[in-house]
Amino acid sequence: MKTYRLLIDGRWCDPASDEWFESIEPYSGKAWARIPRGAAEDADRAVEAADRAFRNPEWARLTGTARGALLRRLADLIEANVDLLGAVEQRDNGKPMAEVSGQVRTVAQWFHYYAGLADKIEGSVVPINKPDVFNYVKYEPLGVVVAITPWNSPLALTTWKMAPALAAGNTLVIKPSEYTSASLLELGRLALEAGFPAGVVNVVTGYGPEIGEPLVADQRVAKIAFTGGEAGGRAVNLAAAADFKAVTLELGGKSPNIVFDDADLEQAVKGAISGIFGASGQTCMAGSRLLLHDSIHDAFLERLIAAVREARIGDPALMETQIGPIATRAQYDKILRMIEMAKAEGATCVLGGHSLEGPGYGQGQFVAPTIFTDVRNDMRIAQEEVFGPVLCVLRFKDEADAIRIANDVRYGLAAGIWTQNLRRAFDSVDRLEAGTVWVNNYRATSFTTPFGGYKHSGIGREGGTEAIREYLQAKSVWISTRPNRANPFVLG
Repeated sequence: MKTYRLLIDGRWCDPASDEWFESIEPYSGKAWARIPRGAAEDADRAVEAADRAFRNPEWARLTGTARGALLRRLADLIEANVDLLGAVEQRDNGKPMAEVSGQVRTVAQWFHYYAGLADKIEGSVVPINKPDVFNYVKYEPLGVVVAITPWNSPLALTTWKMAPALAAGNTLVIKPSEYTSASLLELGRLALEAGFPAGVVNVVTGYGPEIGEPLVADQRVAKIAFTGGEAGGRAVNLAAAADFKAVTLELGGKSPNIVFDDADLEQAVKGAISGIFGASGQTCMAGSRLLLHDSIHDAFLERLIAAVREARIGDPALMETQIGPIATRAQYDKILRMIEMAKAEGATCVLGGHSLEGPGYGQGQFVAPTIFTDVRNDMRIAQEEVFGPVLCVLRFKDEADAIRIANDVRYGLAAGIWTQNLRRAFDSVDRLEAGTVWVNNYRATSFTTPFGGYKHSGIGREGGTEAIREYLQAKSVWISTRPNRANPFVLG
């Protein structure tokens, strides 16, 4: 069993409590690593180190080009350690290796992208409306950033925060989920190897109330970047507001995947499957509500069920596995409760609706891919995020009906449209209340473009040039070009 330690101020150290907890493999149910149980004292040490590093000339006076070189070196190290990072993350959260290995390679691309942006943070000269004054605007880093990340895609979702934050010149304290800490401690090791100065990247682990809450409350922290559930995001936002901290919140979704009657049904079936059953539905952008036009409903459903029945379910360590176990026992139990709730509400379960046990399913933390029909949009199963392999199928009669149903939730993270009608596609994009809209594809992401949600799905954006602006603040500079002249702006 591997024992990990906290990364604080460039050094590996034991938690103040001198306590560890076990990380459990979702597939086997066996403990494989010991994770430090950090507490308030560790949070304080990590923030102190990050705050000191932010003011240290070794980091503060680095040019954007020099920061970019460090990020590029880290990206190269990630590429050289893809197999290790993928194996660690797969053991922690049970996501199929075929998906994890692809995500880790993409992580390296994110760091390369922001390495390139680090020295392209440009200010502006303002054509000011005052005589004899030169005014310009420059952008500066915020300071200490706390990144709080979930268990479903720890490396990817941490990188979405870490890469732009460091490119902008901030320092970082990373607090991973207690369920999936190991891969981020490995990422911290690579950051040290890349040459980041002590205190610029810190990784502290433990439970939310014991170490997460002290990090959020610390007055030296300038920004919280959080990915997780709606309740957690609300708590973070309220706590951060006490000190006017900036926040980026990437929260839940109940995303509609809309198939019109003129869609390429073969491709739309593939998109529907990828949208909800990829990662066992444990993704914020899951297309968990499938909206089908009345005229294609039955035919589409028949194709969909037949395709899902062929899914390869089992050991996530095998490259051929398409659907793995649920990452945590608590989430597994929640999914099964919500399935029973949907049945009680009157939805018809046409596929799955139960757990999977027996040979090939490890310790049994599997939920069968589940499809419900006869779903009304006011049912809880259609309104609440399940975060599992559970699909709700709803009918619609025309475009207006589809958009009404799609927008009738408190979330607005993503949406999908399947149609061959260009006018319909653009019109639907304009009317959907979602931060990302895919047309004739689903669940694609890129470091080059922003990702984030409307309504209860969050605040701010991750990805693209928009993300680096989330970690900068503007400073307006006024220079008098005739210093001997009386100040024309002072009254009295």
